[in-house]
Amino acid sequence: MSTDLVNEPVVLSRDGAVVTVRLNRPDKKNALTQAMYEAMTEALAQADRSPDVRVLVITGTADSFTAGNDLKDFLAAKPGEESAAFRFVRALPAFSKPLVAAVNGLAVGVGTTMLLHCDFVYAADTARFQLPFVSLGIVPEAASSLLLPRLAGHQAAAELLLLGDFFDAEKARGLGIVNAVVPATALEETVRAVAGRLAAKPPGAVRATKALMKSTASVTTLERMGEEGKVFEERLHTPEAREAMAAVLERRPPDFSKFG
Repeated sequence: MSTDLVNEPVVLSRDGAVVTVRLNRPDKKNALTQAMYEAMTEALAQADRSPDVRVLVITGTADSFTAGNDLKDFLAAKPGEESAAFRFVRALPAFSKPLVAAVNGLAVGVGTTMLLHCDFVYAADTARFQLPFVSLGIVPEAASSLLLPRLAGHQAAAELLLLGDFFDAEKARGLGIVNAVVPATALEETVRAVAGRLAAKPPGAVRATKALMKSTASVTTLERMGEEGKVFEERLHTPEAREAMAAVLERRPPDFSKFG
């Protein structure tokens, strides 16, 4: 992975087991081009394949997370199921490791809908969100018409998706889109701490738990108990579980650094 290429529109950096994808087109409020979508999709794929990467963070620069699509570029690319934008939004729910968003500012369109696929979302108190799809004569994407009503309820989702007004970080937190709102100056430190804690957990158990949480379609309580029981039994016999339990018995911190 490239690191800290400051003139690139998508900057990748690595801190131990944490990869950060930074949108870096501040003069355009980080509006996304097809090339940027391709770079983000490849970053997700590489991070998922690499046993040394345990967490991926997405953030922006300056006053914007992302203003959504660069409309001129988006329309020129003939949007469709095989476009770079659609490949990116399909890659998000397929990503098997913890996905953390640090929303540093403006989050419009896909800048908000991608958050519904993240496991943790932290927003600066200056962040603003908008879902302007209907106002643009189109419909929501990235499964937001399914995920947002599940998360916030039908009426709240209707307000956001049909009226398309801006809303602030506190409202996003109240609707469950955001875990916490922090001062803008503390956002990166907050996310770095959370990512570090996640990276220190047993990675196999983290991925298995995320997979269980994501697999919610048409499942009853008893069916989910059965799924959990099967994975629970499998996990009991892993080296990660043995290390975790030995650490408890030996009254020492566990060390999961050798597990991929």
